[in-house]
Amino acid sequence: MSIPVDYETLRLIWWLFLGVLLIGFAIMDGFDLGTAALLPFVARTDIERRVAINAIGPVWDGNQVWLILGAGAIFAAWPAIYAASFSGFYIALFLVLATLILRPVGFEFRNKIEAPGWRRFWDYALFAGGVVPSLVFGVAIGNLLQGVPFRLDADMRILYEGSGLFELLNPFGLLCGLVSLSMLASQGAAYLALKTEGPVEQRARRIASFLPLVTVALFLGAGTWVAFGLDGYRITSEVVTGGPSNPLLKTVAIVPGQWIANYSAYPLFIAAPVLGVLGALLLAVSSLAGRPGLGFIASGVSIFGIVSTAGVSLFPFLMPSSVQPQASFTVWDASSSQVTLFVMLVSTLIFLPIILLYTSFVFKVLRGTVTETHVKANSHKIY
Repeated sequence: MSIPVDYETLRLIWWLFLGVLLIGFAIMDGFDLGTAALLPFVARTDIERRVAINAIGPVWDGNQVWLILGAGAIFAAWPAIYAASFSGFYIALFLVLATLILRPVGFEFRNKIEAPGWRRFWDYALFAGGVVPSLVFGVAIGNLLQGVPFRLDADMRILYEGSGLFELLNPFGLLCGLVSLSMLASQGAAYLALKTEGPVEQRARRIASFLPLVTVALFLGAGTWVAFGLDGYRITSEVVTGGPSNPLLKTVAIVPGQWIANYSAYPLFIAAPVLGVLGALLLAVSSLAGRPGLGFIASGVSIFGIVSTAGVSLFPFLMPSSVQPQASFTVWDASSSQVTLFVMLVSTLIFLPIILLYTSFVFKVLRGTVTETHVKANSHKIY
């Protein structure tokens, strides 16, 4: 089969596509997670909680498509990374899936019984379904930047040598988790300020005016740690961008502050952290000025910048190994075959625009705000 796109280009395209899908998930499902994480803080009565829940109720399941796309892309385009991550982060990912399962159950069951204890239980379940995934996703990125304790044997079998969940919950990993939680909670606040009225909207606006500043402080703190307190990885042998997917064919050195080197080698990469900071600051200013639409856009820009910062800092590494640096997975040696990447590219170019068009149509149909009056008038039809 003749492939019209060379292997190096396909690998680079799929590195970019992976970033697009993960950023899409963080933006689209981020306001669902953020809203759930803020539920106890923006809603004090049952009707206020229902207003917040119904702001995301019609769209949360569609937003999950981005999570499925991201996981599918890793599985098909970067199978070795999928295998290593599900081995090393198994318990953490199990917690994420367990809490994500609580979310649809909470949406469907919460309003079935009017007993306060019943609804309180599902409110806590929804809260956990927002906080735990938001935190764990950041913890995972923090551990990628530190290196994952896996190695490859002569037969290319992946052997994970970590001690489990608590090893992942190290200080830097937790700091990255807090960056993620704060970032997505800010997104949730921006969305609620745009989609609700009354007390929920007012509290969301107040949160959106200061929480992004917390995100900036945490993000800059994590960046300072990366620059001065964290070792990075560097390929020391010849970089073969179109060679076989065999990580053991290269040599890698661990170098203090190496993750910052990409910003000198590729000056355009500096746009990522700049957008992360400026977007968050604009969200805070927009919230104070009472411009929720601009604030929501600014929140998306901030998420784009923060998530991109992790990707461009690691490039070309995707999953460094802390116990066998040579085995680290990179863009150039951990992908599927050229044929697989090309077939996936064609499929993505066909179906991704359809998903974007459908998502745009849904949000257009569901435009407008959720009010207490609307919830009361449709009490038995909505969440």
